[in-house]
Amino acid sequence: MTGRDPVPAIPPASAIPQPPHAPAPAPAPASPHVPASAPAPAPGPGQEARDDVPGFSGRLTAPLLIGSLLNPLNTTMISTALVAIGHHFDIGAADTAWLISVLYLASAVAQPVLGKLADVLGPRRVFLVGLLVVIASGLVGTVAPSFGWLIVSRLLLGIGTSAAYPAAMAVLRDESARIGRATPRSVLARLSFAALGSAAVGPTLGGLLVMVVGWRGIFAVNVPVALIAFGAALLWIPADPPRRRAADGSTPRLDLDPLGIALFTAALTVLVFFLLDLAHPMWWLLAPFAVLGAALVRWQLRRPNPFIDLRMLAGNAALSRTYLRHGVSYLLIYCVMYGYTQWLEEARGYSSGHTGLLMLPMSVAALVCSLLGARTKGIRGPLTLACVLLTAGAGLLMFLSGDTPLAVLLLAGACFGIPQGLIGTSNQAAVQAYAPAESIGSAAGLQRTAQYIGAITASSLIALAYGQSAGDRGLHLMAGVAAVLGVLLIVLTVTDRALRGRT
Repeated sequence: MTGRDPVPAIPPASAIPQPPHAPAPAPAPASPHVPASAPAPAPGPGQEARDDVPGFSGRLTAPLLIGSLLNPLNTTMISTALVAIGHHFDIGAADTAWLISVLYLASAVAQPVLGKLADVLGPRRVFLVGLLVVIASGLVGTVAPSFGWLIVSRLLLGIGTSAAYPAAMAVLRDESARIGRATPRSVLARLSFAALGSAAVGPTLGGLLVMVVGWRGIFAVNVPVALIAFGAALLWIPADPPRRRAADGSTPRLDLDPLGIALFTAALTVLVFFLLDLAHPMWWLLAPFAVLGAALVRWQLRRPNPFIDLRMLAGNAALSRTYLRHGVSYLLIYCVMYGYTQWLEEARGYSSGHTGLLMLPMSVAALVCSLLGARTKGIRGPLTLACVLLTAGAGLLMFLSGDTPLAVLLLAGACFGIPQGLIGTSNQAAVQAYAPAESIGSAAGLQRTAQYIGAITASSLIALAYGQSAGDRGLHLMAGVAAVLGVLLIVLTVTDRALRGRT
């Protein structure tokens, strides 16, 4: 996550008005392929760019928004199809949890890798190739003759959809550098809304698809969406800026750090396999994880241009805490997204369609709060409120049973929808504020990696609590662990001094 020396092409950041109390911007190196300096800092009050300003038109952002919704949509859409898939292939909840985990494993590894490729090779190329992989994954899942082919489909889906978000952030960075102005806050808000909104409506959409066309519909729906995004990207996303040439006119070789990527992938894969079966922990996996982790750290510290800039992360405690906070938050959110929906279907006997409708208050609350969170200037306040509601929602789940009134079931879902909206936008704003501009693609990818590690841990906790069937006892165990983590999350947020006064 390093860059090259910038080539002056736009006015220096110091010439751009700054918001009150904002620190003076330091010159940041540009991406190797960007023939301009890093994008300017966020504009001050009253200076936010309008959507009709050339360079940030709806045509540019439309394919970015469509592509960015595919990954979060698929992480949650399958939640109301797990029971139907399990019945079709005669397998239990512990087995169908692999459909969740394999996408998260692929996404956790691919997000920073593809973000790095977007920073180096160009975001448009990475964006388009990712969409082609999504189309292939949708076709495989639609015609899958066995459960193993569904695993393959979800693996491809995780890789393909992982290109969109970091590539979109890099496209906006390049456009900012090209026209010499900061990315409009409204554009970033829409990008966040696309991700959060699609994740929020995923359970409801998935339930309706299962009810109308069957569980294969949640795989098939990716094909037309990806085709639309691909066509729009070809037409409206500008070609990637040419890579800088050396003094002799030659094109510098790509410095992708393949060994660093391989060590990161191997270490994270081993960790995920350990987390996948906490009911029967394979303790011996911790030994190769420690070896791979040590090798990764040593190699990254020796590299002049590492895949993961550990020195930057060590010196940027605010960004590191943002990753930690984001991962723990989504551990709690996905416990509900998957654990609660399975309990509604198996313990309460609701159909997939009815379960999707019961999750509608959570979806609506998340959508509304994602818009409100994007409009707030502070970060600490919305995050604190979200953490309190996560803890309260987990406490409420501890008292649900087979005869709990419907209104309470709806309230439980809403308690997790509000935090989902606030956490996503607030932590995205924190990454924007703390990450180096020249490596925003890989920084955004690491944010998603933290999110998916939390999600993988959540799926493991669900499998540990439920076993082969979702019941009251398993729900209460899962909720108790979530409540404890919620309290820790409150402490982590309230004591973070970097969030005080941050806009």
